[in-house]
Amino acid sequence: MLHFPVLLEESVDFLLNDLNGHYIDCTFGRGGHSKLILEKLTKDGFLTGIDKDPDAYEYATKLKNNNFKIINDSFKNIEKYFEEESISGILYDLGTCSTHLDQPERGFSFNKEGPLDMRFNNKTGIPLSDWLENASEEQIRDILYQYGDEKHAKLISNAIFRSKIKNKITTTTQLSKIIKDIYPEKDKKIHPATKSFQAFRIFINNELEEITRSLKAAEKLIKLGGFIVTIAFHSLEDNIIKNFFKPSLVSFPKDIPLNNQQEKKFVCVAKKVRASKDEISINLRSRSAIMRVFQKI
Repeated sequence: MLHFPVLLEESVDFLLNDLNGHYIDCTFGRGGHSKLILEKLTKDGFLTGIDKDPDAYEYATKLKNNNFKIINDSFKNIEKYFEEESISGILYDLGTCSTHLDQPERGFSFNKEGPLDMRFNNKTGIPLSDWLENASEEQIRDILYQYGDEKHAKLISNAIFRSKIKNKITTTTQLSKIIKDIYPEKDKKIHPATKSFQAFRIFINNELEEITRSLKAAEKLIKLGGFIVTIAFHSLEDNIIKNFFKPSLVSFPKDIPLNNQQEKKFVCVAKKVRASKDEISINLRSRSAIMRVFQKI
């Protein structure tokens, strides 16, 4: 499957406010957004890509451009690589990359047999198979509820728990079949394991905490007038983004005639931008994408 960067033109158009500036692509992936950014920057502009996936890093090292460098790390750590207010724009294209699903050995796909891993960086942490082996039924259920909004979480967690007591669940197709066999609703459009696999992926990669940490750092790194562009595919991601950029309330002592003033550091310049019908027809994954754009003021 080809990798199609989602909302490519729209996101890059918002991001690039200074063609001589320094930009960060926090989710390099296969470089779809990065390549377009580099095409538009002048010789004085610069782009840093970040990705904790070793495969993405290796791919990025083959991108020969003097105005580009790649960092193999989680975007939660961006603060240690840049000075405050030195960046003109930061891009986040969250979630998984289509290439992850195309590589069975990475353990993301419920349609292709591979080791039950799901780590973006398979050199750190533990694979999902090891976590499941030691997890309680309640822990599994909570993950499915919290990160997958799976209404059949209790039923699925019970089936997984009973199965793994007999034999360790080591492959993606094992887990997928367990869920499919007991799922009460048969929707031809959506595989029964979709929400469960999503929930486990978000959990095993600590995705939501990493987004929050990275946004806190991005707030410091971005210049006045610079833009933060986010593309989210899940309501949990999108809610973190919306809440983070809400104006905060500032309280003053009672003897000062000011109270509950809103402190605005960013203004939302594009809210809930969706992919066009044409893009969705080419790339079905884009149908769930929500882009938001914030400018530092």
